[in-house]
Parts: sequence; C-alpha cells; structure tokens
Amino acid sequence: MDPSTFQYLKPTDDQVISMNTLRDAFYELLDAIEANVPEGPDRTFAIRELRTVGMWCNVAITRNADGSPRT
Repeated sequence: MDPSTFQYLKPTDDQVISMNTLRDAFYELLDAIEANVPEGPDRTFAIRELRTVGMWCNVAITRNADGSPRT
C-alpha cells in the first residue's frame, strides 16, 4: 500500500465535482428509501450502507487501488 493510504488526501477541483455529483445522487436515493421503505432495522441498515458506499466512492475518486493518490 502507498504510505499515504491512511492520510487525508485533498481532492482536486475535478474530483470535488465528481463527489458532489454522486452526493446528489445518494441524496435522491436516500429520499426514495425514506419514502418507500418502512421504518425498521432493515431501512436503518440500508441507509447506513448507503453512507458507506458514498464514502468508498470518495476513496475511489481520489485514490488508486494501491492507495496512491489518483492524479
């Protein structure tokens, strides 16, 4: 793994645009989940996993598979 794998990596302007595009899509999906999935532990799990997927998308946007910065 790259030595910077666990360090903060400031995204480039283009990466921020990609992150914001995906964030907007995740908010739309969140709204759909809240409107259509009954409250309960499964809905809570789905929302938590959506947050996890969002975080991993940000990692994928900013880093290569070995953890090195994507330029």
